[in-house]
Amino acid sequence: MFAFILRRLIQAVIVMVVVAFIAFMLFQYVGDPVVFLLGQDAKPDQIAQMRVDLGLDKPFFVQFWHFLLNAAQGEFGLSLRQGAKVSRLIVERLPATLELALVAALLAVLLGIPMGVYVALRRGTVMSQVFMTLSLLGVSLPTFLIGILLILGFAVGLHWFPSFGRGDVVMIGSWSSGLLTLKGWHHVVLPAVTLAIFQLTLIMRLVRSEMLEVLRTDYIKFARARGLSNRAIHFGHALKNTLVPVITITGLQLGTLIAFSIITETVFQWPGLGLLFIQAVTFADIPVMSAYLCLMALIFVIINLVVDLLYFAVDPRLRVGKAGGH
Repeated sequence: MFAFILRRLIQAVIVMVVVAFIAFMLFQYVGDPVVFLLGQDAKPDQIAQMRVDLGLDKPFFVQFWHFLLNAAQGEFGLSLRQGAKVSRLIVERLPATLELALVAALLAVLLGIPMGVYVALRRGTVMSQVFMTLSLLGVSLPTFLIGILLILGFAVGLHWFPSFGRGDVVMIGSWSSGLLTLKGWHHVVLPAVTLAIFQLTLIMRLVRSEMLEVLRTDYIKFARARGLSNRAIHFGHALKNTLVPVITITGLQLGTLIAFSIITETVFQWPGLGLLFIQAVTFADIPVMSAYLCLMALIFVIINLVVDLLYFAVDPRLRVGKAGGH
């Protein structure tokens, strides 16, 4: 187990160094931060002094080493657009994105798994056909279109939910939470549903296909021959083995929800990291873009590590294989 974790940690460090190098290259080839800070009318001596102050006069690998040290401490300099520390902007926007992704993930898991089980066990019924048709729509329609349709239907047409913003928030130290207020929940419904639909349909179809495959295996036939009830077979044996690959996919999709909430946050003007990144791209705010890239990579690395550990704990074959190989 220790060797398994150590190997994954080494891989994670390598991935983060590569991502940090890509982020660092943004500073080298996407605009000149000195020009952004001083403007086009800056004098040559001012530009030279600024380059010395920022350490841009040093060799390439020295700059990259300093970038790594600062990134490890969460420091990415000042935003070229807002003039504030990038770390402060990230801390301010991160709670909104995490809460949106968390609500979307809960919706996808709590609805996707039961729907997938139902469709697998009740093949051919009207409701299963309805679920499969809706899943095709959820996979096919782009996220921005789903968001716009939800706004037209439930915000503009029915006036049930607001169409933008986060609502009232409560500060818990430096963390802002909208899930502790009624208006916060009111605002999160439409963007969370928009973000969750694709993941929900993916989980539902995955659970269905895995469930059907497990139900055809020999040990399920033996369980039926032993006289076990359908409930015990379906939920005590089949579903448990179905969830092994579902855990992997769901964990990775959580990282996807956080990283690719950009479109949803833009459609609903949700004040999270996705909207911050879009604004940074529009104004070529390189420090914010680099920080976002490194943060998303770190989130994916952490989620991958947790998923690997869960997979290792859930599937006894992996533990037996490791022990036998050792």
